[in-house]
Amino acid sequence: MKKIDTIIFDLGGVLIDWNPEYVFLDAFNGDREKMQWFFENICTMSWNENQDAGYPIQQATNDLVKQFPEYKTYIEMYYGNWEDMLGGEISGTVKIFQSLLKAEKYKIVALTNWSNETFPIAKKQFEFLNWFDGIVVSGDEKTRKPFKEIYNICLYRYNITPENAIFIDDSLRNIEAANSIGIRGIHFKNPEQLLSDLKLFNIKL
Repeated sequence: MKKIDTIIFDLGGVLIDWNPEYVFLDAFNGDREKMQWFFENICTMSWNENQDAGYPIQQATNDLVKQFPEYKTYIEMYYGNWEDMLGGEISGTVKIFQSLLKAEKYKIVALTNWSNETFPIAKKQFEFLNWFDGIVVSGDEKTRKPFKEIYNICLYRYNITPENAIFIDDSLRNIEAANSIGIRGIHFKNPEQLLSDLKLFNIKL
């Protein structure tokens, strides 16, 4: 096994708790079934990912309102109340990040699917976003995970050798895409599991 010299973090779901349920469960008066239907049929994950890849938020909102005018209030709420979807930092992972920084052995970068219009809001809110050696934001690049292009942008920009890097993401789809170009991955579930999996790569904190 080649020695690891780079750690690549996903952000949402790994270091930052982001969840649209924080807005829409209240909007649907606690009716989880209605909320899930809305996510599966109106403001879908694939729709959200288009904005992560750089599609303008206002245009995306207008497009969806034209398609589903009866859901106008809820559709406009998605980005209008976006900041309320931020639940805070995932403190256990942030502590791991701090320990990796103190070790001074690793290049640490972030690779995130995130709209370039909303990312500045998160950057103001979370101090640790300033600790990275670099961040690749999908909305800036006009592509997103799991497409290989964005992984290659990250590797090239920060002079990373795939075989010497670990990628941490809460999406198995994104991990598998990283694996396909030679980056080893950890499928994130919780900070305790992450700590245990890092030890398997001889990363001791």
